[in-house]
Amino acid sequence: MPILSLSRFISISISSKPNKVFTFLFSTASSADKFFTHLQKKQSNIEKTLALVNSKLDSNCVCEVLERCSFDKSQMGLRFFIWAGLQSNYRHSSYMYSKACEFLKIKQNPCLVLDVIEAYKVEKCLVNVKMFKVVLNLCREARITDEALLVLRKMPEFNLRPDTTTYNVVIRLICEKGDMDMADKLMKEMGLIDLYPDMITYLVMIKGFCNAGRLEDACGLFQVMREHGCFPNAVAYSALLEGICRYGSVEKALELLGEMEKEGYGCSPNVITYTSVIQSFCAKGQTTKALRILDRMGACGCAPNRVTVSTLIKGLCAEGHVEEAYKLIDKVVPGGGVSDGDCYSSLVVSLIRIKRLDEAEKLFRKMLATGAKPDSIACSVMIREICQAGRVLDGFCLYEEIERMRYLSSIDSDIYSILLVGLCQQSHSVEAAKLARSMLEKRIRLKAPYVDKIIEHLKNCGDKQLVTELGRIGR
Repeated sequence: MPILSLSRFISISISSKPNKVFTFLFSTASSADKFFTHLQKKQSNIEKTLALVNSKLDSNCVCEVLERCSFDKSQMGLRFFIWAGLQSNYRHSSYMYSKACEFLKIKQNPCLVLDVIEAYKVEKCLVNVKMFKVVLNLCREARITDEALLVLRKMPEFNLRPDTTTYNVVIRLICEKGDMDMADKLMKEMGLIDLYPDMITYLVMIKGFCNAGRLEDACGLFQVMREHGCFPNAVAYSALLEGICRYGSVEKALELLGEMEKEGYGCSPNVITYTSVIQSFCAKGQTTKALRILDRMGACGCAPNRVTVSTLIKGLCAEGHVEEAYKLIDKVVPGGGVSDGDCYSSLVVSLIRIKRLDEAEKLFRKMLATGAKPDSIACSVMIREICQAGRVLDGFCLYEEIERMRYLSSIDSDIYSILLVGLCQQSHSVEAAKLARSMLEKRIRLKAPYVDKIIEHLKNCGDKQLVTELGRIGR
């Protein structure tokens, strides 16, 4: 290929790319223009003619149309949104539902959804179940429960029969509101029109009853589920178990846990399930009994996680069983589910909570010496307690030791200010200046209560530039 032709080919190839982007943006804007212009005509039964608009429908287009309609054409905007959700080449995402609620202010003006339903009726529009589902999903996004129930009740007026999915949306909203009598009524109503609740229905109802403290009703649903051929799974069991742990007895929780273990496949308890029971025992001051759950976990091949062990350590220390906490760590660390650093970090914090600072500090320093990495909470709490005990210089030395080991990546920023103000007040000017420069390097801001005190003390160091820079990031 001649050099001249080659250069022209490259030039055309390069210049054609921006044109494609420009064409795409122009096309999207043009689509919104066309749809919005059509909506402004205020035609009756607008849905029939929207399909005649020869333009691409995508999320950008829908958002732009909704934004334009948000000023004084909210009802038309909502009708457009509902129509768009039915098109075969486009589907609303959960993000689009949130944007529709935002643009059309549905939460602030919930009657808008009912006005649209009424407009359909007055104009004798052809309405189907999918249209109602779009409306109900908007109600769910906006958390407008009363309107969702009214929309459900409007369906028979259009000779439409709600399905299980439709009922589920409304039942979920009602359960979240806490009106379990109405939710129960709706679930029973489903059977009157030859509909059967599915696993989603039962799960929502179980959670709702548990949140309302109605454990007998929640347990009763398990029998109803089985009668309808919908057998409880691990999620349903876990939801009920969580409710029992919160409002019931530990004995009942153990009974249900045993039932799950017997059911086996599909219902076997996982680490979250076991931890819920352990937390229930610990909250009631029965941590030593909770240790038995750990043995059951091992027998079922379920390893504890950090939350499990931390809960047990905290409970044991609070009840004065510190030696048992050490034994627990020796027991679980070899299993590999949790690290020695995580376990001992929890123990350090627990020891501080029960006012055994000397033992906590000794353990913390042993962790550093053996390479058991303490977490950010343990580091922060340890330094704070040492400072509050008046040993600010010791706190600074510990800070430097931890920093050398690169354990401070997520330490609480408050600790820097607490440590710095303490160094200033005790006239450790060299250390204070060193810490201040470290804060500047890490762009750590001074906390408001300490700014003036720190700046005033640092002026005595004579480093005006340091004072100026630190003051700038601290305000």
